[in-house]
Amino acid sequence: MTSNGYGEAASPTGPLTRVLVREPADAGAWREYGWRAKPDPAAMRAEHDGFCERLREAGADVVVGTTPVPGNPDAVYVRDTTLVAPAGAIPLRPGKPGRRSEPPASAADLDAAGVPVQAAMPEPATAEGGDMFWLDDATLLVGRSYRTNDDGIACLRERLPGVDVLAFDLPHLRGASEVLHLMSLISPLDRDLAVAFPPLMPARLVALLQQRGIRLVEVPEEEFESMGPNVLALGPRVALAVEGNPQTRRRMQDAGVDVRVYRGDEISAKGEGGPTCLTLPLSRGA
Repeated sequence: MTSNGYGEAASPTGPLTRVLVREPADAGAWREYGWRAKPDPAAMRAEHDGFCERLREAGADVVVGTTPVPGNPDAVYVRDTTLVAPAGAIPLRPGKPGRRSEPPASAADLDAAGVPVQAAMPEPATAEGGDMFWLDDATLLVGRSYRTNDDGIACLRERLPGVDVLAFDLPHLRGASEVLHLMSLISPLDRDLAVAFPPLMPARLVALLQQRGIRLVEVPEEEFESMGPNVLALGPRVALAVEGNPQTRRRMQDAGVDVRVYRGDEISAKGEGGPTCLTLPLSRGA
C-alpha cells in the first residue's frame, strides 16, 4: 500500500517504493568541489551500479536522472537539490555556489517522471536537502547551517502551510568550507528509532526526539567521520549503509535493524556523501 502524495512525509521510514538517483558525472573538478581524493571514473560507475542494485533488491523503482550537469562531481548527491513534499517537489537553492545548476536538472528529471514541480527557490534563500528530513507528515526538521540559511527556512515555511518546520542551529565544526548537514548527524530508521551522533546534535533536537519517544542508536566517535550516522531507511528497521563502521552496524543490528551495505570507496568516501545523499526518495509505502 503506498502513501498518499509524494515523498516521505506520510511515512518517513516506510518501504522505499520509488527513488531518484543520478549517475556519477565527470569528476575532473574534484579539487574545486572539495572531494578528499581523485575518484576513479570506472570504479565510481561500478559502485553506483551496485548501489542502485541494492535499492532495486529492496523493491524500489529506481529513476535515473539524465539531464546533464557537466563538470560537477557533486551532482551524484541528488538529495541536496530538492525537497519532495506531499504536493510535489520543491526545488532548493544550494548554499554551495557550484551546485546551483543541479536543482533545475533535477526538476527536469522529476517532471519527466511525473512528479509536480514548484517554482524555484528565490535568492537570497539557500537550502540543501541534506539539512532536512520529515519526522512525520506534519513535522519537517531543518538544520540551520552554512548551506541552509534563514531565508531558505522561511521559504520552506511559506511553501509548506500546515507543516511545522522546526529549525535547529548546527555546529560550526570545521567551518563553511566543509559540509555538515543535519543528516551528517542523524538518520531515521523507524518511527521510534534513529541512528545519530549525539555529541554534535543540537540539545533542543535531542530533547524533541526524547519527547516523541524516538530512541537513538549512538554512533561512536571513531565512526562519525566515516559517515556512521548517514544511513538510508529502505523500510522500517531495514537500512542501507556504506561498508565499514562495524560498531555502528552492530549497534543497529542489536536494535533489531536489518543492515545492508554497499561499497562506497569512490562515490561516498571521497566526496563525503552517504546513501541518503545519493538518493531522493519519491514515494514510500505505508
